[in-house]
Amino acid sequence: MFQVLKTEGRARRGVFTCPHGEVQTPVFMNVGTQGAIKGGLSAFDLKEIGCQIELSNTYHLHLRPGDDVVKRMGGLHRFMRWDGPMLTDSGGFQVFSLAGMRKITEEGVTFASHIDGHRVFMGPEESMVIQSNLGSDIAMAFDECVENPAPYDYAKASCERTLRWLERCKAEHDKLNSLPDCVNPGQLLFGINQGATYEDLRVWHAKEIAKLDCDGYAIGGLAVGEPTEVMYQIIEAVEPHLPADRPRYLMGVGTPSNIIEGVWRGIDFFDCVMPARNARHGKLFTWSGTLNIKNEKYKLDDRPIDPQCDCPVCREFTRGYLRHLFVAGEMLAMRLAVMHNLYFYNKLAQRIREALDGETFTGFREEYSERLAGKAE
Repeated sequence: MFQVLKTEGRARRGVFTCPHGEVQTPVFMNVGTQGAIKGGLSAFDLKEIGCQIELSNTYHLHLRPGDDVVKRMGGLHRFMRWDGPMLTDSGGFQVFSLAGMRKITEEGVTFASHIDGHRVFMGPEESMVIQSNLGSDIAMAFDECVENPAPYDYAKASCERTLRWLERCKAEHDKLNSLPDCVNPGQLLFGINQGATYEDLRVWHAKEIAKLDCDGYAIGGLAVGEPTEVMYQIIEAVEPHLPADRPRYLMGVGTPSNIIEGVWRGIDFFDCVMPARNARHGKLFTWSGTLNIKNEKYKLDDRPIDPQCDCPVCREFTRGYLRHLFVAGEMLAMRLAVMHNLYFYNKLAQRIREALDGETFTGFREEYSERLAGKAE
């Protein structure tokens, strides 16, 4: 399922195999929350921009159109016409974001739908059923993501509960995979490490979930308000205690620099809404840093977004034209901008893999980690 091909320090170059194909790692997963990339990109566009694995959202698809509908349509792969690897998150983070509309118990979480306010219950078993109906290649365990900073006692009780929930997820997941009408009987299950920003809780939890022999392990509950250096410290504390023969996924992270630094610390999988979200507001990523295409100075700029980029947008369109589309409120502006940013993130992951293959990742990090966090001209 996962093979580490080469290492450079803690950084790993690998290959991950699942029912819908191989994934070369490190990899950035493109976020199609409701079965589509926000900004007007389809599954066919994802192929063109180098996406290896697509991520969709359990909470949102459960509410609309309903995971039972998706199952009757043949599963999410067939529904959205994506034939590659796919991960679904558990719904835990969305429940976290509904802090004012939820109640957490040992059984699970009751919360109000953001669509119409009706009450919804989701626990480990319900999350597994929804993800089984969607038919993703990777299902994420149901967990509680606590805010940072969190009181120590609450964080401790929460990650202990998340461990118990993982045990229930595994039992339900195994049962669902064995059913004759299972959409994807080869679906894998990843456990999630929690513990807020307390290293002792994080390490304890990592050791405990490692005993449960999941197909992969994620580090959750980071990039939710804590300083970046604290996030890196938690990764460094947790990484030695996660099984070396399983993929490691840093959830919801992050900037190009965060990805480079995450790989440096042993992470294999990343996802983040940032590239698409920023693109929809005109903030674009380049190999010289970020730029805001709405700025007046780009009005007569006939260069591509990034002269070093060979994405479909940079091959055909100028900065001046893209700025005009944003100023004019044209939908095409968002589509082109999102296409560029996601291409950039997929290319970043590819260049990281190439650097690891060539044993030059240390130099790549030194050259690009700080540069990509700056501003472009």
